[in-house]
Amino acid sequence: MDQKGRLFIVSTPIGNLQDITQRALRVLSEVEAIACEDTRQTVKLLNAFGLKKRLISYFQPRESQKIPLIMSILEQGKDIALVSDAGTPGISDPGFPLIRAAIERRIQVVPIPGPSALTAALSASGLPTHRVLFLGFPPAKRSGLKNFLQEVAEEEATLVFFLPMRKFIRFVEVAREIFGPREVVLAREITKVHEEFIRGNLDNLTLKVTEDRLRGEATLIVKGR
Repeated sequence: MDQKGRLFIVSTPIGNLQDITQRALRVLSEVEAIACEDTRQTVKLLNAFGLKKRLISYFQPRESQKIPLIMSILEQGKDIALVSDAGTPGISDPGFPLIRAAIERRIQVVPIPGPSALTAALSASGLPTHRVLFLGFPPAKRSGLKNFLQEVAEEEATLVFFLPMRKFIRFVEVAREIFGPREVVLAREITKVHEEFIRGNLDNLTLKVTEDRLRGEATLIVKGR
């Protein structure tokens, strides 16, 4: 039986390029191709470390269109690395359909651990981490967001959200209505020059966030019930 290739799930820096691991660099240098969320972002990373590779654009919501191509390469016995723009693929980033397809075809899936906004934010938050519920990106519309938060209002675990900062104020308003004045930590620009952890509660957090901070994405951590 022909040996199939391996699908490497490679974590990449969420800001500071020094966070990439030696193992990640070795894998990226050895694979046949790299499936990436945004080829422009991945080229910047590869250029920083003097690497050149064939890139396959693999992004939501068109992930399924590239799976046959990627599977064909893997079936030929060649390895492929999957990366997202930053952090760990598959964690609120493209990857799940491809990983499932690989598993169904008995292709070995190999994680290359590394940077993750989820664990980085939790580790420095000062909130309980023995029990955590990761909720990813919440619904965009107010009605959907309200229902979404009501479902976890009684959850005792620390709640973790990925949040576009342009939706920060509305999110906090709805969260305060449902959760009350719970303790909260906003982690933004993690590993970057302007990294900061803004701590407070759902009553006063918006007062601590100036307008110039309302861009990009951040990790918001809310204490459980």
